[in-house]
This record gives sequence, C-alpha cells and structure tokens, in this order.
Amino acid sequence: MSGGHTLAAFDAELAALRAAIDRMGELVERQVGLALDSLAGPDAEIAAEVLKGDAEIDRLEMEVEAMTVRLLALRQPMAKDLREVVAALKIASNLERMGDFAGSVAKRAVTLATLPVAPPVASLVRMGRMVQAMIGEMRRAYTQQDADLAASVRDCDGEVDAAYTALFREFLTYMMETPAQISGGTHLLFAAKSIERIGDHVTNVAENISFLVKGRLPSDERRKEDLSSYAVAPPPERGA
Repeated sequence: MSGGHTLAAFDAELAALRAAIDRMGELVERQVGLALDSLAGPDAEIAAEVLKGDAEIDRLEMEVEAMTVRLLALRQPMAKDLREVVAALKIASNLERMGDFAGSVAKRAVTLATLPVAPPVASLVRMGRMVQAMIGEMRRAYTQQDADLAASVRDCDGEVDAAYTALFREFLTYMMETPAQISGGTHLLFAAKSIERIGDHVTNVAENISFLVKGRLPSDERRKEDLSSYAVAPPPERGA
C-alpha cells in the first residue's frame, strides 16, 4: 500500500513539474509577443509591461530548480523519469534566457520610442513572429511529448538565421543611405540579435524534448544559416 502511495505522490510531483514548465513557456510566448508589439509601435508602455513580467519567469525557474532537486534527492527516478527531470532543468534555463532576451527587445523599444523618427521595423517584427510561432509549437511538443514536432521546430532555426542575415544586410544598407537613422538602426540590430538568440534557445528546448522522449539528442548537426558575420552592405552609388 505504501508503495502505491509513493508512486502516486511521484506522479503528482512530475505533473506539477510539467505544469510549471508549461506555465513558463506560456509566459515566455506572451513576453515575446508583447516585446514585438512594443517594437511595432514603438510603445514604451507595452515595453514596460514586458520588463515587469520577467520577474515571474525568474520565480518559476527557481521553483522548477527546487522541484528537480527534490525529485532527484527523494525519488531517485530512473530511465525516462530521470530524463524528464533532467530535461526540465535544462528547459527551464533556456526559457529563462528567452525571457531575458524578450526584455532586451523591450528595452530597445523604449529607446526607439524617444526618437523623433522611428526606423522601419516591419521586417524585424515578421522575423519575431516566426520565432513566436516556434515557441507555440515548442510548447505543444513538450506537453504532448512529440519528438517529431520537436524536430520540426528545430528545423525552423535555419529559417530564422537566414531571416536574421537578410535583416542585418537590410539595416546596414538603411543606415548607410540614411545616416540620421544610424542610432535607431543600431538599436534594431541589437533587437534582431536578441530575437535570433530566442530562436536558438527554442531550438535547444526542442533538442531536449527529443532527449526526453527518445533518450538521445538529435544526431545530425543543427542547420545554421546565420551569415551576418560575413554580411556587408553594398557601397553607395556614385553621385548618390
């Protein structure tokens, strides 16, 4: 009888751990969406809401850490249960970093809102929505423990990298053609990098979901299309 009670308690603790991870993912998805809204404005009030919301994500990460330590110390899980506990710890860390990067985007939006003329942000917001959609699919892959969906999310990272490289070239060209917008363009470049990094962390989570379900990380190399280190803006035309 006591063994049954122990098993039921363990199952309940695992369910609570999954719920905490899903809640973190939900908050991160919301934070990223609000950060993109604050850029599109630009809207300093929405950006402030993003910055305030980061504390709850940090609190949940600490809660997940405490739960995993308790499960490892008292329950001594094995096989898939052990993988789930270890994966939860890694996933929570990646989600917390996503929240931080959403806050970085919001901070750039605060500065952009003070500029007399805001630089164009449409392309950046489109890239951000791609990443936001990845987060939604990542959450679904985790709750359903769907390794195939996780692999699909992982494959999207190359598209985000390619979009970031194109944005990098676009913003460099824009700043060369419109020197008065160099300040705004620079903030957009930093925001774009933060969004690209969110995509990287989503991909890390997808790989950990694969580990959770299959017991191994993906064997193939992650497709990387971030060529911004090699990107150059075309020289201005003569007489321009």
